[in-house]
Amino acid sequence: MKSTAISSFLAERIAAGDFPSAVYLIAEQGKVMFADALGNAVVEPQRIPATLDTIYDLASLTKPLITGLLCARRIETGPVPLDSLVSHYLPEFDRTDKQSITVRHLLTHSSGLPAWRPLYILAKGDRERTLAEISNLELDYKPGTRVVYSDLGFITLGLLLERLAGKPIAELAKDEIFQPLELQRTFFNPESSMQTGIAACEMGNAYERGTSRDSVHQTDLENYKSWRERLIWGEVHDGNAHFLGGVAGHAGLFSTAAETLMLADQFLAEQSSLLNAQTCELFTENMTKGLEEARSIAWQLAVTKDSAAGRDLPPDSFGHSGFTGTSCWLDSHRQRVFILLTNRTHARQLPFANINSVRRQFHSLAVAALGNANC
Repeated sequence: MKSTAISSFLAERIAAGDFPSAVYLIAEQGKVMFADALGNAVVEPQRIPATLDTIYDLASLTKPLITGLLCARRIETGPVPLDSLVSHYLPEFDRTDKQSITVRHLLTHSSGLPAWRPLYILAKGDRERTLAEISNLELDYKPGTRVVYSDLGFITLGLLLERLAGKPIAELAKDEIFQPLELQRTFFNPESSMQTGIAACEMGNAYERGTSRDSVHQTDLENYKSWRERLIWGEVHDGNAHFLGGVAGHAGLFSTAAETLMLADQFLAEQSSLLNAQTCELFTENMTKGLEEARSIAWQLAVTKDSAAGRDLPPDSFGHSGFTGTSCWLDSHRQRVFILLTNRTHARQLPFANINSVRRQFHSLAVAALGNANC
């Protein structure tokens, strides 16, 4: 059942040019209450309407839904205590400036690692150099003293999980998440035959190419010849994840709204089959009090100033967004999940629309719709 108010609002934003498509899903106590698909998942080279089954590049939702969940399972069972030193698992971090970095620091974006660097340029095409390049970077601040959202921190967590298990993170996700939950349309690296069922992204790497100018030496930038000029459609949008084979701790996950809900439910004590209730409580705990953002394990809390949660979600609600235009927020007290998937980078010129105001209004309309449904 769709919400007329939400669908009308998102249709307006599509018409305004914020994004070409939107799929939303709102659930309460494990039950889907409202859902709808609007616009075109693909505009170029052909028009393909979005449906509730459209698969989206979830981008940074990979951080909590895969890396955060895998880490939480190891925190729960003991192999990776929350405050264990990263250097215990990754000797590359056993150096003066990084010896104090903990798993908690990485999970809460308070490690001191820079927000982003084009590892595909720094590593000169050699994936095996990735961890060395990260460990060689200077920290931006002393661990634990600030919160600076960092892709590099979650790439490091993905590499830590792989080192500990002796297998790729894609296999860990398949064995511990996808198969137990019986997910059918959630994966890394979609098969080419599925392309027409996937929402398209940006034409080439224009955004990252521009961002790289401030992150690497001009000579290295000029010598890099592997920019994608084609339409990014059915392959991961993020450049570092693409360089790492389409699978990384920070990005690479593809899914539908319905299966994103199945993943999100694993963070709610009453719904989870993969974590116990005590572990689920950690996702509402502010572990970065007094710093720039309120962060729990892999999630941002709604109490954070200017959070995309908006004014109508409880302060300890937790959520995350993805660069491609995706978001997922959870209210654990009411067992509510709010999922909004868009492809804001597709068929759009730079700069891409900042859709946090859309997300806030979406959440407000969703809370109102749930209130009316429960009257």
